[in-house]
Amino acid sequence: MKQISKRTPKLRYAYTVTTALLLGGAAVSLATGFPAGAQVAQNDQAQMNRMVPRSGAPASFADLTAQLQPAVVNISTRQRIQVQQNNPFAGTPFEGLFGGQGSGRPTTREAQSLGSGFIVSADGYIVTNNHVISAEGNGELESITVTMPDGKEYDADLVGKDAASDLAVLKIKGSDPFPFVKFGNSQDARVGDWIIAIGNPFGLGGTVTSGIISAVYRNTGSNGAYDRYLQTDAAINRGNSGGPMFDMDGNVIGINNAIFSPTGGSVGIGFAIPAETAEPIVRKLIAGESIKRGYLGIQINPVTDDLASSLGIARNRGEFVQSVVPDGAADKAGLKPGDVVMKIGGKDITPDQTLSFVVANIEPGTRVPIEVIRNGKRMTLTATIGLRPSEDELANSFNSDDEDGDALSAPSDDDTQSYIADTLGVSAIPLTPEIRRQLGVGSDMQGLVIAAVNASSDAGQKGLSRGDIILSANYRDLNTVADLEGALRSAVNDDREAVLLRIQRRGRPAVYLPIRINR
Repeated sequence: MKQISKRTPKLRYAYTVTTALLLGGAAVSLATGFPAGAQVAQNDQAQMNRMVPRSGAPASFADLTAQLQPAVVNISTRQRIQVQQNNPFAGTPFEGLFGGQGSGRPTTREAQSLGSGFIVSADGYIVTNNHVISAEGNGELESITVTMPDGKEYDADLVGKDAASDLAVLKIKGSDPFPFVKFGNSQDARVGDWIIAIGNPFGLGGTVTSGIISAVYRNTGSNGAYDRYLQTDAAINRGNSGGPMFDMDGNVIGINNAIFSPTGGSVGIGFAIPAETAEPIVRKLIAGESIKRGYLGIQINPVTDDLASSLGIARNRGEFVQSVVPDGAADKAGLKPGDVVMKIGGKDITPDQTLSFVVANIEPGTRVPIEVIRNGKRMTLTATIGLRPSEDELANSFNSDDEDGDALSAPSDDDTQSYIADTLGVSAIPLTPEIRRQLGVGSDMQGLVIAAVNASSDAGQKGLSRGDIILSANYRDLNTVADLEGALRSAVNDDREAVLLRIQRRGRPAVYLPIRINR
């Protein structure tokens, strides 16, 4: 079980042993385009009409379960993991007693993972999570085994996988048609609807749990391209990953994916990838097509209370641009750090409809209008959406060096410095040639360098430290300490509760931080 979100550190994958990445899918419909011979889907509507009572709570899930469970499978993998061996007696007279083992040379060990999946065609295509079948760390996947509810095992081939959406498709072969189920329409799901989840928690084998939909299109804060989930209180645990979430018509409306848990077990907060997100990706993986997603090339943050206060705009609307990838789609369109993106392609950007999600689902090459707020003014730009790079390429798009520079002398105590220290919780001094050399910045950089930070202030709590350079305050470039004082006094006079600073740290792209003002 692995934590996958900064803002929700207890969000965990619901599977056993292997750890991997989370994250998200796209939209549309898989239905009955697979060869099924004379066999009818286990969740065919004619079958469902006589399985589930339609008024009020169901008297029992037994008939529904009996109809659907034959299409739900257990998935296990065998992996070869490289590990470093260390001899605890290295350098002592006893070193040779181990025959050279533990000499620091890498060796390998065997590992297993366990999860769930469901068959979507009579000829044996199976949908599961990518993290269920991905090798741990730098390991190598050796085999995948699918176990049917009756205990029969099949060797499975990996047809395709997609890390960004955390989806994978497997294929098994048999002499007879396999029982299968169809995707439903998760867009029709409502909070309070009954659902059942079938999977393989803790390796126990086919297990059924029931509950309701607690939230639709829940954003977990992972900032991924597909951070929209169905939330449920049905018990989902390790090993449920990749298993189906069924509605009362027997349609797959979600793929169980992760849980929020302080203990590793179910506490009634589980997440499933919506069918409308998963279905088109599954179709493309089966067809052998590549998954293409839109990409702007910006680093963004949500508009928090402090950020909204510093900008004087409504909270929970739009997303804030921290930095822009050079020569990317956003850069070519004219987006700048400090912009707040309010709409793209006519769609409002909100916590439930994030910029990453909207852009990822726009076809690369499409020209779209982008409505932004810049320095308090609304303006519209036009961008040609780019092709989203791989996850590894994305990780290298922004430098994240952690070096600091902090060989600075404290500023003299005068009225201006006292006001800044009392209001902002920092002391700042101009960039001198000596400080520029110490910090490794060029003569073209303008701003004030932080010489001291009050650890109990909001600035200290948000990570500002000695050697950080304040480039601007509320979009006003800073050259002197008086400039910073003026920006702070203006914010106080405007009854702002925070001031927006643009901060440059050594080896990192400049970022904006809203810092609360002490009055």
